[in-house]
Amino acid sequence: MAGVTDRPFRQICRKLGAGYAISEMAASNPQVWHTDKSRRRLMHDGEPAPAAIQLVGSSPELMADAARYNVDQGAQIIDINMGCPAKKVCSNWCGSALLQDESLVGRILEAVVHAVAVPVTLKFRTGWDHDHINAPAIARMAEGIGIAALALHGRTRSDGYLGTAEYDTVAEVKSQVSIPVIANGDIDSPEKAAMVLQKTGVDGLMVGRAAQGRPWIFREIDRFLSDGTLLPPPKLSEVHETMRDHLMMHYAFYGENAGVRTARKHIGWYSRFLPDGEVLRQQANQADSCEMQLNAVDCFFSPLLERDERLQY
Repeated sequence: MAGVTDRPFRQICRKLGAGYAISEMAASNPQVWHTDKSRRRLMHDGEPAPAAIQLVGSSPELMADAARYNVDQGAQIIDINMGCPAKKVCSNWCGSALLQDESLVGRILEAVVHAVAVPVTLKFRTGWDHDHINAPAIARMAEGIGIAALALHGRTRSDGYLGTAEYDTVAEVKSQVSIPVIANGDIDSPEKAAMVLQKTGVDGLMVGRAAQGRPWIFREIDRFLSDGTLLPPPKLSEVHETMRDHLMMHYAFYGENAGVRTARKHIGWYSRFLPDGEVLRQQANQADSCEMQLNAVDCFFSPLLERDERLQY
């Protein structure tokens, strides 16, 4: 998720139970590799291995070059994005737009797999629209080319994020390939995670939007799948500590000017679960320095910590 899964967010998610985290989507165009935004997206210093870089592009040659460049910079896994539904991305014939051209999909996968010695994985959707569901065909082709694992979102590009994800196509893909398949889409609770695993038989689960403001969802899912225990929501003191840790890493990563601006969305996501959280969201948006923003968070939590109740989902 571009603009969300930066290094500080990945570190928080790994700390709270995520087994694996992939970088934000990075462009294959070499003209942008050295911009501040691209450099941040490719940073993995201080993160647990493996370092996985997600690439987006439509040129087999540029995707191969980008893969080689990132492996030289320390990437241990290359993930190819053919799932992003954003209009800006698809209009450049990238992301899920590629699902309309299976021949080009094959050429990109072959170019990247042959360019690097590290595992190459593929993130994609069920198809361009409901009249063109081709995920099973692409999965079989990907396996034949040498893709190491697949992550499949249970929606078409035309769905965007509307409606609900379907898992029948995910199960069909799993039944037709022998490489690991990871299910993605609407996995927002431990119970939903267990249902998707049972329905699809996949090898793993990918959580995206549901972790925004709720990074502890990973430990909740892990515990439920391990022994059937539903962990209680965290206490407000832990939420405060997690937010503080996240914000301090975020400010250090982005610096003062960008840090205070880009932290607003994360505070807004945490605030959705807090009592009177809209007050905190507004205060964070009005703060014009990292210090003021962090102080707003501390002041908001101060009376709540006296009771230290658990979150209410």
